[in-house]
Amino acid sequence: MQLSQTIKAIQNILRKDSGLDGDPQRISQLVWMLFLKMFDDTEVLNKTPIPEIYKWRNWTKREFSDQELIDFVNNELFPSLRNLPDVKGQVPRAKLVEDIFKNSHNYMTSGALMKQVIEKLSSDFDFAKSENRHLFNDIYETILKDIRNSRYSGEFYTPRAVTKFIVEMVDPKPDETVLDPACGTGGFLSSATEHIKLSLDRKEWNENLQAKIKGIEKKALPYMLCVTNLMLHDIEVPNIVKGNAFYKPLDSIIENDKVDNIVTNPPFGGIEEENILKGFSQDTASKETADLFMLLIMKLLNSKGKAGIILPDGFLFGSGAKTRIKEHLLRNFNVHTIYKLPRGVFAPYTDISTNIIFLDSKKVTSEIWFYEHPLPKSRDGKPYNKSFPISIEEFDSTKKWWNNRQENEYAWKIDVNEIIRNEYNLDYKNPNRKKIDYLKREDPQSILTSIIDNQKIIDNILLKIKKELAE
Repeated sequence: MQLSQTIKAIQNILRKDSGLDGDPQRISQLVWMLFLKMFDDTEVLNKTPIPEIYKWRNWTKREFSDQELIDFVNNELFPSLRNLPDVKGQVPRAKLVEDIFKNSHNYMTSGALMKQVIEKLSSDFDFAKSENRHLFNDIYETILKDIRNSRYSGEFYTPRAVTKFIVEMVDPKPDETVLDPACGTGGFLSSATEHIKLSLDRKEWNENLQAKIKGIEKKALPYMLCVTNLMLHDIEVPNIVKGNAFYKPLDSIIENDKVDNIVTNPPFGGIEEENILKGFSQDTASKETADLFMLLIMKLLNSKGKAGIILPDGFLFGSGAKTRIKEHLLRNFNVHTIYKLPRGVFAPYTDISTNIIFLDSKKVTSEIWFYEHPLPKSRDGKPYNKSFPISIEEFDSTKKWWNNRQENEYAWKIDVNEIIRNEYNLDYKNPNRKKIDYLKREDPQSILTSIIDNQKIIDNILLKIKKELAE
């Protein structure tokens, strides 16, 4: 049986337990058990901060009655893993386990069903074997699809094709730091890890990656998934901070906090707490999380920094605080590429149009290249969905264009002076796109997209007229 099928079988067991209320709890339950099994299988030379009695290999083999098992997990296992003894040389790993279990819960109430889950995990998973560690990607993707399909915190799921493309274009080197300040389940960081590994010998993996790959995540479930994900990408103690990325005011960020590369898909559409906003200057303060992350990213990049950031269309044409943020961005960084993703990339939980902003801090912006991702001909103009997701192969033409840029049907450039005259509006439409008869195609989604695009143009014209009349 494939590992992803085993996961589905376990989920079917979990659905029978009355203590588990919905997909979020089932996923959380599965992940902490999976983490503990993986941690046990991958312990280096039997060095572990976990006492013998609480190791997966030992407690799962004890002869418990059904109720005794639940009592042991609730009253002994969890309290002990939340407060591990000081084991020499294992402090970082001990803190990692403590952080995981301080933010996890046992929701199961049936000892009989828990025994079935334990049996499945113990018999079908052996992460000590390299091939099974590789196959964890299948498990991971299965869990992520369940998260996506349940519409639970969908903001932390980014298609793997997109994370891989962004990392490849940013191209972090082995001696450079990589940060995702909203790392979710670790998609960008695992892509960065695999990218950097290509330039290293296996012996150098842990030593280099341990110090260079960094993330911040405030939600418990994605944090747990991220740590597990990176451990199975050969990072023994992932450097992931459990907390809010805005835990310190921007003006208190020092040089030592800065990094070489940032790759991220910050949450958008959310609103931060009032006390968080106090750490931002009044002229750029915004409750929109995407705006706040943009300000944070500009602060965290060092003088040679590079970044690839996913942002919604609203950031491109937005006014007010967004205008001042974009002005600071273009005057202090080199925004060299805006990659326009088509609708449906983040289906089914959002249909918002998104863009990838590529920038570096080596110089200021003189011109911006725009690239419009073409839908595959096989899609016949229809947007992506969960059955037909975007694939990494679709970025091949962009990769060929990247280092030899010329205008074509999908690529065009805009001088920064025009952008400044246009009050830092970055929402430029493709002037080279072939005209399409949407009505003839009779595709409702295409018709709607055309209407929305035209409405944006009309709104911008009306805004300019209003300003002229007010002068």
